[in-house]
Amino acid sequence: MTNTLPDPIRKLADALKELPGIGPRQAIRLAIFLAAQNGAVRSLLADGLSALEGVKLCSRCYFFHQESGDLCRICSDASRERGIIMIVERETDLISLENTGTFNGRYLILGPVPKIGTLADWQKDRLATLRTSIQKEPGGQAREIILGFNPTSVGDFNTTLIQKELAGLAKKISRLGRGLPTGGEIEFADDETLKSALEGRG
Repeated sequence: MTNTLPDPIRKLADALKELPGIGPRQAIRLAIFLAAQNGAVRSLLADGLSALEGVKLCSRCYFFHQESGDLCRICSDASRERGIIMIVERETDLISLENTGTFNGRYLILGPVPKIGTLADWQKDRLATLRTSIQKEPGGQAREIILGFNPTSVGDFNTTLIQKELAGLAKKISRLGRGLPTGGEIEFADDETLKSALEGRG
């Protein structure tokens, strides 16, 4: 089918199928849809993609930012509690937790564990960055590390894995309370449910 498409549409479809959850057929449909839009819509999309050139990863928590230094707005905020760290899988988990207005610590985005029981090398690097950061603090320990993984069987297994990796780095290692339903995902939980999970962590 791609042979019958003009090259620009085919190239766009090839790029779109690299996105998570987008297969070859859906990529072609999206490319055709975008080709049918007027110039203003395409320009808006192109401008949005170009703006991503100024986005970088925080050197401490690995969240996106546009600040002048290496740290994002959360990590550079002196009013945040540096001794309390929430480890989450995804950027969207961080956003959902921040939207509750309840948590005032800092974060580490670990990324989804690719295989149960095994961390990717880049995830080990992120945990090493966290370890170094904590060890530089007075006493060499965090006050609390909260494991903010989804309450699924995979999330439970990963929680146990990370607890072992971080043993001794905090006075307390906790996890989100079960205000979150088993099998649910942080990203899709409402603010009240997330507040309950934060307050009921143990």
